[in-house]
Amino acid sequence: MITIKIAGKKEIQILSKKLLSLLEDKNSQIYHENVTKFGIPEEYVKKAFAEDTLLKAILKGKSTFYLVLDDGEIIGFAQIIQHDTKTVELDRIIIFPKYAGRGIGTQLLQKIIQQQEQKGVNNIIVKTGKEEKRARQFYEKNSFKQLGEETVDTPWGKRLTIVIYQLHLNE
Repeated sequence: MITIKIAGKKEIQILSKKLLSLLEDKNSQIYHENVTKFGIPEEYVKKAFAEDTLLKAILKGKSTFYLVLDDGEIIGFAQIIQHDTKTVELDRIIIFPKYAGRGIGTQLLQKIIQQQEQKGVNNIIVKTGKEEKRARQFYEKNSFKQLGEETVDTPWGKRLTIVIYQLHLNE
């Protein structure tokens, strides 16, 4: 049975271990789609998904991690970052490859939207790579509107063109 919940400290520890374990296989789909494709150095990825990094994001009070569980096993997650009382950014949403294509990402997104509406949030912002066709189709299918594009310098020294989407809530 699929359930969605907000992660606490214990769940963040489990999520970090699972992500780092999944990313150890350099030939895996998840490694290719989230690391190789963007030319991200391995050390950067390890630091980004380290337990300390994820816990700090929560402790600062700006990030919330939503977990997708299948009979208690983490099969995906999303991270939102609070910009202000009316705007959040959906920083990442990942459903592990074995579970992709089953509508689970849509369920997760709908749960996030529902909870953010209840909190009085008016806007959800998403930034995704211009070349990320599946991600862009996912957001467009879920009523996000494209605001524009920009080219950014990544922390690992590459330039990346991103597309910015916005979903208006409570209207």
